[in-house]
Amino acid sequence: MKIKKLIASVSAAFATASFAAVCAMSAFAEDATQANSSTSSGGSTGSAIISLVLPLAIMFALLYFIAIKPQKKRDREMKEMQDSLQVGDEIVTGGGIVGIVVRTGEDTVVIETGGERQKLRIKNWAITENVTAMERMKEAKASKKSDNGLASAKLADDDEDEAAEEKAEKKSKKK
Repeated sequence: MKIKKLIASVSAAFATASFAAVCAMSAFAEDATQANSSTSSGGSTGSAIISLVLPLAIMFALLYFIAIKPQKKRDREMKEMQDSLQVGDEIVTGGGIVGIVVRTGEDTVVIETGGERQKLRIKNWAITENVTAMERMKEAKASKKSDNGLASAKLADDDEDEAAEEKAEKKSKKK
């Protein structure tokens, strides 16, 4: 998260500095154009337009990659989470209501909250977090990590056991 903030700050500073430099250059170019107005006037107009359009294009590109694209990704992930709700999932709404999904519909979900098992019908767009799905993902990651360690440990143990068995067989054959 800190890296994203640092990148955003650096890119904003770069965009501001480049815009200031272009403005200064275009002001200098206008002064030079006025001084040399008797020689030529057609070539400087094209360069002035480019010097104004280029920084705007760069700033828009930076804005797109820093702000718009990540937000679209978060929105897409949120929509996928809301569409993949299952009965029994524990969810949290935008207002902070925590409940368990009892029934899903096209655009609404019925949840059960509290000890008295109060039922609420809410819109899908109000759901901000699926706690059960997050827990499943954490468990899957943890099991993958532990399985890899256990699998390598099992392989090492199996190799040692096989070697010991072979030695025992050789000793029994010699006797």
